[in-house]
Amino acid sequence: MEEELTKDIEGGEVHREEEDAAASMEKAFVETEVPSWRKQITIRSMVTSLLLSLVFNVIVCKLNLTTGVIPSLNVAAGLLGFAMVKTWTVLVEKCGLLKQPFTRQENTVIQTCIVASSGIAFSSGTASYLLAMTPKIAGAGSAAVNVKELSVGWMMGFLFVVSFVGLFSIVPLRKVMILKYKLSYPSGTATAYLINSFHTPKGAKLAKKQVWCLFKSFVGSFLFACFKWFFAASDGCGFDSFPTFGLQALNKRFNFDFSTTYIGVGMICPYMVNVSLLVGAILSWGVMWPLIQTKEGSWYKAGLKGSDIHGIQGYRVFIAISMMLGDGLFHVVYMVIVTVKNFIAQQSEQKNVNDSMEEEQQIGDYDENKRKEYFLKDQIPNAAAILGYVVLAALSIVLIPVIFHQLKWYHILVAYSVAPVLAFCNAYGCGLTDWSLASNYGKLAILIFSSWAGLEHGGIIAGLASCGVMMSIVSTASDLMQDFKTGYLTLSSPRSMFFGQVYGTALGCIMSPLVFWFFFKAYNVGDPSGSYPAPFATMYRAIATLGVEGFSSLPKHCLTLMIVFFVGAVVINVLIEILKKYDIKIYRFIPSPMCMAIPFYLGAYFAIDMCVGSLILFLWGRQNKKDAKDYGPAVASGLICGDSLWGIPGAILALSGVNSPMCMKFLSSSVNTKVDAFLQG
Repeated sequence: MEEELTKDIEGGEVHREEEDAAASMEKAFVETEVPSWRKQITIRSMVTSLLLSLVFNVIVCKLNLTTGVIPSLNVAAGLLGFAMVKTWTVLVEKCGLLKQPFTRQENTVIQTCIVASSGIAFSSGTASYLLAMTPKIAGAGSAAVNVKELSVGWMMGFLFVVSFVGLFSIVPLRKVMILKYKLSYPSGTATAYLINSFHTPKGAKLAKKQVWCLFKSFVGSFLFACFKWFFAASDGCGFDSFPTFGLQALNKRFNFDFSTTYIGVGMICPYMVNVSLLVGAILSWGVMWPLIQTKEGSWYKAGLKGSDIHGIQGYRVFIAISMMLGDGLFHVVYMVIVTVKNFIAQQSEQKNVNDSMEEEQQIGDYDENKRKEYFLKDQIPNAAAILGYVVLAALSIVLIPVIFHQLKWYHILVAYSVAPVLAFCNAYGCGLTDWSLASNYGKLAILIFSSWAGLEHGGIIAGLASCGVMMSIVSTASDLMQDFKTGYLTLSSPRSMFFGQVYGTALGCIMSPLVFWFFFKAYNVGDPSGSYPAPFATMYRAIATLGVEGFSSLPKHCLTLMIVFFVGAVVINVLIEILKKYDIKIYRFIPSPMCMAIPFYLGAYFAIDMCVGSLILFLWGRQNKKDAKDYGPAVASGLICGDSLWGIPGAILALSGVNSPMCMKFLSSSVNTKVDAFLQG
């Protein structure tokens, strides 16, 4: 889903050769002085973080409002941060005014700020659980106690209240996670390797070429988005509705819509993710929905609108939710088992250190000792972290019920009592597998708290708000530990990393509501057939409705289909894990249930775009594997940035009442004949 495809897949696999290179990396910096933690935080790094955070907030907001599939932005953040500050330092150095050189530690702080800020953009729920509270998503007839109008003020206040608590929940365990258990945190390790390589002579040369590739693809993508705007005077016009496979296929949402954003996303996501999306689209829009539509009048009332949850839309939403819940519940249980098993094994290993382990440790003594030295040098007192968590939790217990009167103080108290345990499980599991299950905990919170509060007492709003509380803590904890791992491998101070997280989180709490509000006022956000359908708002609302109303609100036979797909998602995941255990390679070709579920609601258009991105990268790799590996992520990032940033001038034009001058629309020959006859008289 939106969060899973951000953090679960973004890290990918850290290549073995990268790990080997990273193991001896510190020898390349033996003559480079490591600045103090205060010097790692500079004015230029804060300004750069501010500017790039705005860019990445726009990108993530647009992706959230369209399909919710968000790729890794770590590479783009690290690369653009390097490019901006390096360009500045080179210019200043030529003028003889450079006082402090640009270091990898400063680069790490910038990357941490940007990722923390963009992380708030998708965990803030502006396109999911917060938007789900609005009357537009709720539909006509919803009780006033179960709807809430959005405003920038209370959204910003809510984010400030809940977004910082998670930072303090996991800080006391940083040494245990990084030094004692030596968890890998693949995304954090890969990011550290990238930043370290940028600051070596060879890496800097490659980074310049990557920046040039990113710039060219950015400009091309932005100009193409501008070109497309001229032909999109209204809904159904322009390249977005190009009937690539014919008009009938277009009606079933099978078309290539020339979105460079999702071509870029497809180039970053693993091949199997894109294939899974396409398989899900074919299964749903190609087979299931046409069959269910033949039962109109029997399974559900005839004549209902396409967006009515009691009609065909109910099957689309609830079957997708059942797959997501099945996949999410499996991974939560599986992760708890893996966490407990590895935790016990780690404890056993600590008690039985033998000579062979000591010999192996000596190989990496130089790097390990240096990293430990700087990781332990600037400590964050555990007492301060615990006090911070208690104070912020107490503030949340007082303030959140003021914002959401449906959520009582004892609901918040229970959530904050359980959250540190879940945060540990998520951070530990993320260190092992690179999977963050924050959104799964959020969905479970919706079901539990909405049912607890009850429909008459605003259970829908209570469930959605509790989702935000739980997700913010659990997600932030794993993100912070990833950044501590990055800092550990780049000799960045834990204090500067924590500051970067706090600063980035504060930027996200301010920017995310403002950027979302910009889109919300300029476009028809939440319309299933519009440019910004915000699919997860509808899904989160449906989960909350399910929690308070039970299964009585479902269309006929929908519950049976939900059970089938829930069990199917669990069985597929069990099969994948069994095949992995016995190293049977066929597991690589089994589609992911989570990815398959996303197009059940949206259609195939974005899956086709992403498969085109995969095809481009595949053909590029066949021609020149090294160039594809080195420059593919940069080109993809440029495509995403350029197309997404067109949303700003596009929104300004929309708010100003300026419409596109032309409407490019495709008609069948019979309809075209009628239109011609009508125009002629």
